[in-house]
Amino acid sequence: MNLLKATGTIGGLTMVSRILGFAREMLMARIMGATAATDAFLLAFRLPNTFRRLFGEGAFSAGFVPLYAQRLQGEDGEAEARKFSEEVLAVFLPTLVLFTLFFQLIMPAFVAVWSGYKGEQFDLTVLLTRITFPYLILISLVSLWAGILNSLSRFTAAAFAPALLNLCMMVALIIFPQGGAFTAFWLAVAVTIGGVIQLGLLIFAAVRAGVSLRLRRPRITPGVRQFLVVVIPATLGAGVYQISAFIDTFFLARAGVGAQSWFNYADRFNQLPLGVIGAALGTAILPQISRFVGANEPDKAAHVQAQALDLGMFLTLPAALALCVVSGPLISALYGGGEFTARDASVTATVLSILVLGLPAYVLVKVLTPGFYSRQDTATPVKTAGVVLLANVVLNFAIWGATSDPLLRVYGLSAVVAITSWLNCLILYVVLHRRGHFRVPGWLASRVFRQLVAGAVMVAALLGLEWLLADWFTGSLTKQLLSVAALVGGGMAIYFPLCWAIGGVDRQAFRELLARKRPAANA
Repeated sequence: MNLLKATGTIGGLTMVSRILGFAREMLMARIMGATAATDAFLLAFRLPNTFRRLFGEGAFSAGFVPLYAQRLQGEDGEAEARKFSEEVLAVFLPTLVLFTLFFQLIMPAFVAVWSGYKGEQFDLTVLLTRITFPYLILISLVSLWAGILNSLSRFTAAAFAPALLNLCMMVALIIFPQGGAFTAFWLAVAVTIGGVIQLGLLIFAAVRAGVSLRLRRPRITPGVRQFLVVVIPATLGAGVYQISAFIDTFFLARAGVGAQSWFNYADRFNQLPLGVIGAALGTAILPQISRFVGANEPDKAAHVQAQALDLGMFLTLPAALALCVVSGPLISALYGGGEFTARDASVTATVLSILVLGLPAYVLVKVLTPGFYSRQDTATPVKTAGVVLLANVVLNFAIWGATSDPLLRVYGLSAVVAITSWLNCLILYVVLHRRGHFRVPGWLASRVFRQLVAGAVMVAALLGLEWLLADWFTGSLTKQLLSVAALVGGGMAIYFPLCWAIGGVDRQAFRELLARKRPAANA
């Protein structure tokens, strides 16, 4: 499997989802604004998503994908892999149901501690969270079927599934555009409906791939025990990250009305390259590295990571630099209008310019962690996450103690997110380096330096374009969208050709990919 091709498939379909996510956020910003009802919905949406990341993404994939891939390589591969999947499902599903029921019971107390909201905003947040929480069961099961499909190198359905959630939420916004608590209620309903549709798509894709699972009686079989040995430490590690997310939410909820919304709208831009590039690379390389490690070929495993890091930086650096220097025009053009005021746009733009300083680190973490998971070492990422969590808590409390200004607190929290991401990346790399599992080769360091040179030229050009198009950013909606297109297109037209010219990209890999596509195109 070609890494560039696999990443392109996953990243391209994820890009579709992210674009729809932007459309959803644009609608929500104009209809809902940065209000108390918006903050309530965002908090209600974040809770199942936080636990989804705990149960259904990194931790689950870390335990499931390598073990499923190993069974596929066995003598009776498909049957053993299917049996293993059914045994895991038999334990996984009841656990999720019980967990969801427990949180439904304690929801008022949990929301009170988590948010600090009072009165109508508190009541609305409890209601919305109870509606959205079943999404956790649905999206966690999506992760199981996605793990199966990814292990079979079938990435399309899993990469496209998130787009369905965005479509459901957009439909809710279009049908119920009144704003306030009414629209927030239907957005919450749309979240759960979106989860049902996503799960249906993944099950259908798995059946088409020849994999259909039946429900078994829950039992701790040897396969399940092996899975738990790997996944429990990974869950604890993911748990540390999600505690960190809870802490961020805890502080944002107490920074005043609008803080949750500003951070969310800014993070949508930040999550675009992270989801398209970071998640795609991490998904694509984990099965490959697992196979090379299992075959006792560590040099090949390290080379896959080096290729992923190269591709990740090639795509991430221009995104981070561009978002940092032109955040103002982008936010104003895409979110401004309706209930989203000029002040909302200004604050959101500042938050974005701070957040993206950590964007390369976010992607690097996605590339580095498979080096541990493929060796069934989930303890090291747990310890690393613990250090990062401690740093997050200390820095946030320091900021809260240093200033009472709500805006400075929001900006400070954004800076902490970027700083701790680089700390996480640094620790993971140092550990891999000391163990001899991965070291940055000379060719990679040289290539990243050239990417930085191309990025610097792009930044200068973007600043010039921003100056030339200043009137357009405050003009009609058409002019605003055209000015954004000019910035995006202009940046790409400068960075990518310059990277090619000065050797900041693997030319041979792109030539091979194009050569493989040509015969198919002519067929």
